Amino acid sequence: MPVGIASFPSERCRPSAWGEDDAVVTRTAILITRPEPGASATAARVAALGFDPVLTPFLTIEALNPAMPAPAGIAAVLVTSGNAVAACLALFRDTPLLTVGDATADKARRLGFTQVLSAGGDAAALADLVGRTRRPDDGTLLLAAGRGHAGALAAVLRQDGFRVVRRVTYRSRPVRVLMPEAEQALRADRVRAALFFSAETARSFVRAVQAADLADAVRAADAMAIGPAAGVALQALPWRRVSVAEQPTQDALLALLA
Repeated sequence: MPVGIASFPSERCRPSAWGEDDAVVTRTAILITRPEPGASATAARVAALGFDPVLTPFLTIEALNPAMPAPAGIAAVLVTSGNAVAACLALFRDTPLLTVGDATADKARRLGFTQVLSAGGDAAALADLVGRTRRPDDGTLLLAAGRGHAGALAAVLRQDGFRVVRRVTYRSRPVRVLMPEAEQALRADRVRAALFFSAETARSFVRAVQAADLADAVRAADAMAIGPAAGVALQALPWRRVSVAEQPTQDALLALLA
């Protein structure tokens, strides 16, 4: 049966929806494909839901140290990932910080940023937040992001009349193989679902599973994606079902497991 992409309410993914036979009910392993920092926190939440988290990151994050502009004249700092936050702390602790989502906002507050607003969504929501809270004549926006990310956001803001200075504060590298525990769980038919926080991790996972000749091992498992792009990438494997979170947040993604 072809696997479609849809956004399902959480009750579709409750234990009774996984099937009634013992083999299905005992599948409790949840693959977590996001990298650190963040993977361990997700694992703790998955464990709290009664499942067995299995970490198999498909990206590694390398922090960079770009030359930053002087704080004077920077009206706000924009970050599209929690990975970009730390690089901005030394110079911009007291500058308004606008984040793409709540988890990044929480991280920024813990690190000591004093003025934090969350868009509570995706890059489009962040652009909307900028438009509602800032004017082009307020000053320059500093956009801190990963290599290859947030270019479209910068373009949208510039079209709206904002001056945007972009700095690459980290880069990600794909991981090409499953972690041993994840491979063992797939081979033992213990995987109930896999969580994907980006299209990049989804594509890397697909390549690794195909290379290990494990595509058939996901037929009884669900793939759960944070956004449509990841969902599209996951259709290359014969999942039982591919679900896309109703919002591009960790809470919405984990709701599919509840």
